Amino acid sequence: MATAKSPRGATGIGGAKGSKGSSRGGGSSRFRGAVRSIGRALHFPVTGTARGIRRATHAHGAGESGLGKLIELHGVNGAGDVMITVALASTVFFSVPTDEARGRVALYLAITMAPFTVLAPVIGPLLDRLPHGRRAAMAGAMLARALLALVLSGAVVSGSLELYPAALGVLVASKAYGVVRSAVVPRLLPPKISLVKANSRVTLGGLLATGVAAPIGAGLQAIGPRWPLYGAFVLFIVGMFLSFSLPPKVDSAKGEDTALLAADEGHLHGPHRQPVKRPGLRTVGPAVTHALAANASIRCLTGFLIFFLAFLLREHPLTGQSAAVSLGMVAVAAGAGNALGTAVGAWFRSRAPEIIIVTVVAVVLAAAITAAVLFGALLVACLAAVAGFAQALAKLSLDALIQRDVPEQVRTSAFARSETLLQMAWVFGGAVGIVMPLNGPLGLSVGAAIVGIGWVTTVRGLLSSARHGGATRPRVA
Repeated sequence: MATAKSPRGATGIGGAKGSKGSSRGGGSSRFRGAVRSIGRALHFPVTGTARGIRRATHAHGAGESGLGKLIELHGVNGAGDVMITVALASTVFFSVPTDEARGRVALYLAITMAPFTVLAPVIGPLLDRLPHGRRAAMAGAMLARALLALVLSGAVVSGSLELYPAALGVLVASKAYGVVRSAVVPRLLPPKISLVKANSRVTLGGLLATGVAAPIGAGLQAIGPRWPLYGAFVLFIVGMFLSFSLPPKVDSAKGEDTALLAADEGHLHGPHRQPVKRPGLRTVGPAVTHALAANASIRCLTGFLIFFLAFLLREHPLTGQSAAVSLGMVAVAAGAGNALGTAVGAWFRSRAPEIIIVTVVAVVLAAAITAAVLFGALLVACLAAVAGFAQALAKLSLDALIQRDVPEQVRTSAFARSETLLQMAWVFGGAVGIVMPLNGPLGLSVGAAIVGIGWVTTVRGLLSSARHGGATRPRVA
């Protein structure tokens, strides 16, 4: 009888061969799985962090409105700016003796800040007239700073004079970005987030990015003076592309008009006021102008403290610390105060903004007087923290007043022009700080006087506004 042939794989030999092949295939699959697992473990810190950041920036409708993308863009902007700051500080300030550094910083201020104070008032109104190109303006500011970072990378090594015009260009481009960003935020508000909370989230995103980028920039500086600027170049190029990823409604100017920052009762246009006779002219009202003046005094103080303490602590470091550590401690205190003020402002939302401004300016004034009278390391750090806290909280309260009192059609213009004036106040304070003698009590007394003038000239108007107007005006949630 003919025996039936078994399938090849059914024999013992065939079965052994099949088993061997299956073993090889299983081993290969296990190896590939292990490689994939290792790959996921290696890139999880990056992808996991990125997903966490995206969830935080896009929460509460910010992803749908486009505000989340603006928060990320502002974080990139802050990181790039701090890279350039690290590179310039190391070149202009830390690389030479104190006396020479003071002269070089004075020269830096004269060549960059003086033209900047002339250009700053022009930038806001100029960009105000180009509302249809806001994304392009932000991208252009990013690209300009990227290219200027490359120019600076050569200047910081050679010490050539091109460092100063390039640094001026960076300041102007940074200012242009800030003005446009202030005008863009109202266009990207999610339905359930107030303007104050939106601005606080954008600001906090920039602060966190700055805190992360600062030690990275210091590490790159240790490699070579060019490397922080190369890092800034990469960040600003990324920012250029992120600018174009913002929603198209950013470029819409439908319903907008131009704001005039003056409390002219004849042209006042706000809640419970008569319509203006000249449709093209609007004012923001006395509450906003008083709040702006109070904010300007705080911004002037912060500019003063940055430059005055930079030289004072280099010459007379905090007890038991080096100059670099002393400056770092004060910078960390100021940054922590700013972040805390931003968080508290988001929590307060738009509750009694006039009272908040009056209170924080009074607290800063008291801190400055105390630090001047009882000058010491701890009080200097506390003053820096209080000033940072007050600057953030007062600015968010100013934003709340603009949202409450300024008509929607001129709101973006009011934000842009108010930011221009605050930047000019910071420049003025910095100029005063650079010419002051390196005497701690004297310098802090001048700082207290700056804040005192701002508080005395605005407290009555702000309290009057809170009594007569705040209770009858709708509060934005």
